[in-house]
Amino acid sequence: MAFQEILMRIGGMGRFQIIHVTLLSLPMFMLASHNLLQNFTAAIPKHRCRLNDSLEDGNFTGIWVEAFIPIEANGKPSSCFRYSSPQFHMFNITSSSNTSDAEKEPCIDGWVYDDSEYSFTIITKWDLVCSHRRMRQLAQSIYMAGVLFGSIVFGGLSDKFGRRPLNIWSNLQMFVSGICAAFAPNYITYCVFRFLTGASLSGIVLNSYSLIVEWIPTEKRAFTSTATGYCYTVGQLILVGLAYIIRDWRMLQLAASVPFFIYFLYSWWLPESCRWLVLGGKYEQAIKDLKKVARINRKTEEGEKLTMQTIKYDMQREINAARKTNYSVIDLIRTPVVRRISICISCTWFSTSFAYYGLAMDLQKFGLSIYIIQVIFGTVDIPAKFFSYFVINYVGRRVLQASALILSGAAILVNIFLPEDYHVARMVMVVFGKGCLAASFNCVYLFTGELYPTVIRQTGMGLGTMMARLGGIVAPLVQMTADYYYHLPLIIFSLCPILSGVIAAFLPETLGVPLPETIQEVERTDHEDEVTKYAEEMALKNTEYETVNGKS
Repeated sequence: MAFQEILMRIGGMGRFQIIHVTLLSLPMFMLASHNLLQNFTAAIPKHRCRLNDSLEDGNFTGIWVEAFIPIEANGKPSSCFRYSSPQFHMFNITSSSNTSDAEKEPCIDGWVYDDSEYSFTIITKWDLVCSHRRMRQLAQSIYMAGVLFGSIVFGGLSDKFGRRPLNIWSNLQMFVSGICAAFAPNYITYCVFRFLTGASLSGIVLNSYSLIVEWIPTEKRAFTSTATGYCYTVGQLILVGLAYIIRDWRMLQLAASVPFFIYFLYSWWLPESCRWLVLGGKYEQAIKDLKKVARINRKTEEGEKLTMQTIKYDMQREINAARKTNYSVIDLIRTPVVRRISICISCTWFSTSFAYYGLAMDLQKFGLSIYIIQVIFGTVDIPAKFFSYFVINYVGRRVLQASALILSGAAILVNIFLPEDYHVARMVMVVFGKGCLAASFNCVYLFTGELYPTVIRQTGMGLGTMMARLGGIVAPLVQMTADYYYHLPLIIFSLCPILSGVIAAFLPETLGVPLPETIQEVERTDHEDEVTKYAEEMALKNTEYETVNGKS
């Protein structure tokens, strides 16, 4: 708590902290745009096989289309096949020929797309339909793989080189890779730059969060964390506005990437994490930044009192702890209680992200306007996070985590039994499920930090976020299972959070519990809880026994 005392002396939650949090939160608005960008840049427009150039008129109805394009069982023209020869006899009323037996062929001359809703997407650019339709989900999985890669690489580099330089670099990389993706000449190049975009997103999130947390007083962290989360929520609504105005995927990709150049420019002003500087022995830079913060917070006199000796004295305990630290990822599974926590929390992170992106990344299947659905999906996060904030603080973390996952899975499962034309009912259940998953996300960040002891807390958070990225990678791939059974994706997306909700019920409650510092504290606390519970049960039995004997 020594560094927290220093923060309080130079202004606590002062003007610098407000400006600092605001500047670091601004990129969050556009990060949502990149996460969900393919809902619009990879939207699938109505399409059919291209006819011979002499016959092609670009229409989706008419005599030529009906003569060349088969009608599917649902009454709509086929999107992937055409007749090998025109079936003009079908227009003869006296003809008894059956076109269902006519020879069909794939779209060897390409496709014609309806540009009334989506003028230009990566689907129309590279014909990612029919036999190539899986390339759409693959592109999103590659992007999420980049997010996973970034969380591993940038997390380790930030501990070695600092949060500030990695944050600056990540903003620049997001700008450059986003621009390059917009002008990608082919699908492979597009995927490469989307991978780099995903990696830079992790760099921004990890280092921005660290810079916020390490400059904010402890009692204000929950509020600033919630406020930053709302920036991401509002960012989903900003994406809808941009996508509605900009129907060309290249321009939309540019619009979501250009702001990061502005973030890159002002990120040079942001100071390094002072705690990281001190623990790394960079006392001169730490004192310089602390005096700068004190000056902005109008605590100049307090800032002038800070010297290398006072800093070393005030943070001696933290400095010694940092020198003695010799923990690794193996410590997450070495002892029984921490092992149980690691298994349960991994399932929770994976399922929350898996189901969340499974719903959020395939909005076209609901049969309504994708713009309206995205607005609803973004808006539902606002009350969900607000409600979860109160449940976390007054009921408990474990209750919210388990119930949110189980309810979200149940809501998704209900959709399997609703008819396809019940659009409103299906949307209500899906929106409710996504709201529960948003609440689960809001809880799991805090819950994970409270479950792990200080010595391995960052490692535990790294494990959780890695599992979340894996969930994001797998989610688009699961959409492909609809080729084998239409409802299979919904079944998987529902059962996974339900099972994880049950598993989350085995996590210890952390409401009102002090943060553990060592692994031994976690192991001892859990044992003490079991002893206390056993003692309470025995006391209750003794009371009942005495009551019965007293009556007799």
